[in-house]
Amino acid sequence: MATIKVRLLDEADWREYRRIRLESLQQSPSAFASTYDDEAALPDAAWQERMRTAHRLLATRDREPVGVVSLGVDEVERTGEVAELWVAPEARSSGVAWRLVEAATERAAALGLSTVSYWVSTENARALGFATNFGFRLTSQRRTVAAHQQEFGDQEIALVMTLAPDSGTAPNPTAPRVRSQPGPG
Repeated sequence: MATIKVRLLDEADWREYRRIRLESLQQSPSAFASTYDDEAALPDAAWQERMRTAHRLLATRDREPVGVVSLGVDEVERTGEVAELWVAPEARSSGVAWRLVEAATERAAALGLSTVSYWVSTENARALGFATNFGFRLTSQRRTVAAHQQEFGDQEIALVMTLAPDSGTAPNPTAPRVRSQPGPG
């Protein structure tokens, strides 16, 4: 069985990020508010800027890219947002999404963030199930997004995970053990 590896992309990896992001928009257009045509038209400078505005994590299996996730950081609030999670169809149900989100939440903890949010379509039962099994909790926050395809509708709900230990709640035995470790900013 092939090992899933997740690595943090750096600014020099913008072409690799662009390739997998565009593939995700082609393969799963209903999963994102953005469209392939809109993002394919972006100039190189916009892709390079994206690498500076969020942490991009790439999952590989046998050195082949099989998934991607982004971690945005609000420096003022010291919170993060998991976004643009995508796994190639041939790699779904193999642990890739779990490893990507695990790496993103570990990165958030290493950065000293207090919480991580994840916006999911209210009609995407698979994504909602994944997020709650991972340890995210549903909130009452909702937002309307541009729906280019109607499979998942135009409503999203925020799920939140607290990264700091919370003595007031029972531990979720299925949630990942987020390790706080010093790391480069």
